[in-house]
Amino acid sequence: MSNPTAPKLALADAIRALAMDAVQQANSGHPGAPMGMAEIAQALWTGNLRHNPKDPAWANRDRFVLSNGHGSMLIYALLHLTGYDLPIEELKNFRQLHSKTPGHPEVGITPGVETTTGPLGQGLGNAVGMALAEALLAAEFNKPGHSIVDHHTYAFTGDGCLMEGISHEVCSLAGTLKLSKLVVLYDDNGISIDGHVEHWFADDTAKRFEGYGWNVIRGVDGHDVAAVDAAIKAARSQSEKPTLVICRTVIGKGSPNMAGTHNVHGAPLGKDEIAATRAALGWSSEPFQIPQAVYDGWDGRKTGAAAQAEWQSAFDAYAAEFPAEAAEFTRRMKGEMPEGYAEQFTAYLNATLEKGETVATRKASQFAITALAPVLPEMLGGSADLTGSNFTDWKGVAAVRAGEKGIQFGRHINYGVREFGMAAIMNGVALHGGYLPFGGTFLTFSDYSRNAIRMAALMKQRVIHVFTHDSIGLGEDGPTHQSIEHAASLRLIPNLSLWRPCDTAETAVAWNAAVTRPTSIGMDVHDGGPTALLLSRQNLPFVPRDAATVDAIARGGYVLRDAEGARAVIIATGSEVAIALDAQAQLAKEGVAVRVVSMPSTDVFDKQDAAWKQSVLPKGLPRVAVEAGVTAFWHKYVGLEGAVVGIDRYGESAPAGALFKFFGLTADKVAETVKQVL
Repeated sequence: MSNPTAPKLALADAIRALAMDAVQQANSGHPGAPMGMAEIAQALWTGNLRHNPKDPAWANRDRFVLSNGHGSMLIYALLHLTGYDLPIEELKNFRQLHSKTPGHPEVGITPGVETTTGPLGQGLGNAVGMALAEALLAAEFNKPGHSIVDHHTYAFTGDGCLMEGISHEVCSLAGTLKLSKLVVLYDDNGISIDGHVEHWFADDTAKRFEGYGWNVIRGVDGHDVAAVDAAIKAARSQSEKPTLVICRTVIGKGSPNMAGTHNVHGAPLGKDEIAATRAALGWSSEPFQIPQAVYDGWDGRKTGAAAQAEWQSAFDAYAAEFPAEAAEFTRRMKGEMPEGYAEQFTAYLNATLEKGETVATRKASQFAITALAPVLPEMLGGSADLTGSNFTDWKGVAAVRAGEKGIQFGRHINYGVREFGMAAIMNGVALHGGYLPFGGTFLTFSDYSRNAIRMAALMKQRVIHVFTHDSIGLGEDGPTHQSIEHAASLRLIPNLSLWRPCDTAETAVAWNAAVTRPTSIGMDVHDGGPTALLLSRQNLPFVPRDAATVDAIARGGYVLRDAEGARAVIIATGSEVAIALDAQAQLAKEGVAVRVVSMPSTDVFDKQDAAWKQSVLPKGLPRVAVEAGVTAFWHKYVGLEGAVVGIDRYGESAPAGALFKFFGLTADKVAETVKQVL
């Protein structure tokens, strides 16, 4: 690695120049953070960060997260200067359509960007997930004399990230789990968009993090490269706690008239102030021109290639002694499914069909987890303090715990009452690679984690959310816990695949769809993304099917029970499928033939070809949808001339059976509605 304490080459000023020039050219952006954090970045990237610009996907690289993602020109400047495939033309196209330098960093768009950041605090949560994945992989794969997993996770964060409540959730858990290879560098500049933060953010941040169990390094001059470098090395020298390095900085450092003010946070400096800044810094280069000596000072390609080659040699020695473990590590870091998975899942599905059990779909989900976990050792479960209700554990699974000599390996995480934090941490675990994270809570509490779910969808990460207690069917806990609008709301998130199964068979297929969704690790994936499983608290009857109907489940919507000469279609999901089948039988006695369509996943159904959709929902047949939730969503399928049996108000506290009757979610009501649309 190069010497981080060599300011003579004006390495930090290169970041300042690129940031102010790019923001000025775009007439949009945030120059203040990159200019204020330039020396912090120099200390980390030239003296401590193990990475290879020629191979951004190197498995044992250090992970870097810019949690305060509005300062995106900082990471773009770093990637360009150190030798990643990000030419100066892309910096000139900052914030322009289809450029590799969008307004906030986006994973999969810019080589070297590890996660999409901008919604403050979530990058910090992703970093905790990455550090957790590193610790677990090390505990699982490293052997005496062989440390093939051994890297750090670094995160830059600002006042805004620490004000967001998610920072408490994730940093509290990181301290509890003693994630000692997590190093967070806090840009303590005292400024946010509205001005000086002392009027609304007067926390004693150091004591707060010490209370979490973190190692806190206070009072670091964020503009002294040597001081920051020493702090980072001190953080790396201990193996007991995560570290927060508090770096006192001046936002917009270098700007004679705007530094230290909120005016430099989120707007261009202007031509006159840029000229004054250049003069103050002694930076004589034209916009977007960097002296070769500065490029040479930043270049990380040689040291990065050497570091990766050294690791590869160590990995080859590991593979020679432990070939099975090496092959498994490689498979999992690539995000590939294990050989023979499809056959093993088919065997499980056939066993499920043979048993035909009537259980709650949350229990059916646990059956699926229990069957898949031995086949997919990358499955890493957990729950936000609702394990006994979500059923996200399985027999014999060990819990993740902090140990005296590092993390104790397990495959179930007790996230505590931290829904948002859990979702962001799972995103980080998925981004790191090596594990397929899933976590549970009640569906109603998906509101707490919604933005992290959205970020997983935006990043196309394979993360699974197990949402139980999916309707008024949970009963006596009442309207605070009964989901009404949540299923419809989650269905609106692009790339989020949502399944609401009606029995053990559909639950098994839903789990298979979730675990086999493509992952964006190291590849361009069109259909990758997270999955939400919406599961019942109450028991649901098993529905017998023939082989063709079983195969059709995977299409998201299919004919579950047909009728000769059907005059209408009933569409149902989850616990309401049984109601639809009862209504069909009741109508048959009255001489009215109807078809019942189960639609556990509307997004999967929507991706089917026109012929399939027409075969399931023929044109001309009146349609009635039934779901224990808001009705507006279903007019997409029933049209204005159709009808929806659902709930457009909050629930009540009572036994589930009484509630379904009270709200008209009954076979009688569905049958009556069918007759009304005929």
